Amino acid sequence: MKPVRNSLWSRIGRYVTLGVLASALAATFTFLHWRHEQHLTQASAQALGGIASQMRANSSAWTLREKNASDMLRDVRDHNVAAIGLSRNAILVSTLHGEKYYVADHNGTFSNALLLGDLKPGSASSYQLVWLPDADVRTAGARWTEVVDHTRDALSLLLPVLMLGGILWFMRREMMGGARLLSKAPTLRFHDVIGAGEAKAALADVQAWLTEPAQFSGMGVRAPCGILMTGGPGVGKTRLAQALAGECGANFIAITGSYFSAKYYGVGIQKVKHLFELARKNAPTVIFIDEADGLGKRTDTGSGPVEAESNRIINQLLAELDGFESNEGVVVVAATNHPDNLDEALRRPGRFDRTVQVRLPDLEDRAQILRFYAAKLKTKPGDIDFTQLARLTTGLSPATLSMIVNQAGLVARKAGEREAAATHFLEAIKIARIGDINGAERALSDDERTRIAVHEAGHGLVAALLDTGVLEEVTILPRGGALGVALITKTQDKYLYRETEMRNEIQVLLGGRNAELLVFDEASSGAAQDLQEASRISLDMVSKHGFNADGNLFSLASLPQQYAGLQLKNSIEHANVLLRDLNDECFALLRANEPVLRAIAQQLLESETVPGETVYRLIREHAAAVAKLEASVVTEVAA
Repeated sequence: MKPVRNSLWSRIGRYVTLGVLASALAATFTFLHWRHEQHLTQASAQALGGIASQMRANSSAWTLREKNASDMLRDVRDHNVAAIGLSRNAILVSTLHGEKYYVADHNGTFSNALLLGDLKPGSASSYQLVWLPDADVRTAGARWTEVVDHTRDALSLLLPVLMLGGILWFMRREMMGGARLLSKAPTLRFHDVIGAGEAKAALADVQAWLTEPAQFSGMGVRAPCGILMTGGPGVGKTRLAQALAGECGANFIAITGSYFSAKYYGVGIQKVKHLFELARKNAPTVIFIDEADGLGKRTDTGSGPVEAESNRIINQLLAELDGFESNEGVVVVAATNHPDNLDEALRRPGRFDRTVQVRLPDLEDRAQILRFYAAKLKTKPGDIDFTQLARLTTGLSPATLSMIVNQAGLVARKAGEREAAATHFLEAIKIARIGDINGAERALSDDERTRIAVHEAGHGLVAALLDTGVLEEVTILPRGGALGVALITKTQDKYLYRETEMRNEIQVLLGGRNAELLVFDEASSGAAQDLQEASRISLDMVSKHGFNADGNLFSLASLPQQYAGLQLKNSIEHANVLLRDLNDECFALLRANEPVLRAIAQQLLESETVPGETVYRLIREHAAAVAKLEASVVTEVAA
């Protein structure tokens, strides 16, 4: 029994000993944990000693680094937060390890939702929460926002000043108007300008006055104030003005009629004043006003600001041309294609004293102009007859002749040639006068090609029979807007036309339509442009030139525009009578030469282009056949 009792007590003793040891270990662990908590509390207290005041005083140490809200919540869960400061736009965080950062929190939305809620009863926060309503927390975004705000405030103050300064600068620039002296006087001389002999002679007096004014003042002669050059576009008015300045060695100011217009009221008058002040200061000076008709006329019908400003500009220009200020050494040269659009006061003596008509170049001048421009082009030596080319370019301006030479080079390049030949120049002339081949024949039916061939054959035949010019060729190749062309050139430059010549021109225009009537018994819409031009010529004949059957000599051109329309009905009736008479003559002429007409049309359908020599040969052969037939008839009658 004794061993058993000992064994039981020994087991109880072991259990008690183990319980005491466990209790001792638990007490030790609890004590150590309490000491650790006390240590953390003391460390936190020590760490929080100056954080709140530092956050309030200077938060720059926290704004150097930004983290997101998830990083802050992770630090809170890990009990690694010593202090949190809340401001209106950011949350400042200090960790137990000394790290400082911020979390952007605009308007305190995040902090109100997550950090300022009520704590559970009996719970305590492991960190200090500091409210910083007056802290100057400037995060990176806040700093940029502050910069933007300051910039906006500065711009709101500077913008009115800048706008006012800009308006003043623009108005001052408008007053200057871009009128500037050329840095160097033009090197162009009169001998460099081909043709325009009449204009050069008229400008010689201006040249003499600018170079030797004593000759005029010694004789008591008043020097010219202004020169008005008129003529079509491209005749060389600008080059003549440059040559005048070059001959005189004078300064040169080039502007246009639209120079005087301005977007601000009253600035146009200042432009006029500035222009003449600049010219007088740098005399001798040539002021060249291109497209002078842009000034317009003074009106008394409109009372709007635009009309009033235009009138004031013209009045100021009149005063500067012939006012109290002396314009010694200043000459105004104006160029226009429409002299009738200028104000009448500008054209009286004392303003624009002389009107110079710049005419188109004649035959010799055209040949010389073509040689001048062709010298810059690579051409075949001895292959080009410039006199023949000049004959084919009657009525064309120097600008058009320059374009023809350049176009000849383009045609040669397109053909794969390295030098321009006579054929290339001939093609360039056709392009300038009629237009380029447009390829519209691909869309024409056989019936349309036949009708076009008859139509163009009629034009060419009538022109050859009436000798209205030299028939160069007839073609049904579409050029420009025409489906076919009868190319006719004048043998010489003409400035006056007799009644017979104008009647013949109308018959040539009606030849295409009458040829269709003769062959097909009906006309087509292809004669619309011909009828329009024929009607214009006939109306001019009866209403302007006095070519009336009843001897009416009154010209509608003498009537004001508003009254001319009332008298137009009678002139239209006379013009229509004239057209009917000429139409009958044209139809009779074609009927008498119908075999020639059909022969030309047939060759056009076969080869698309018939030279003028072929047409003249067919006419001669037909005339010989008719003469032979008439002779045989006379012989038979005599027998």
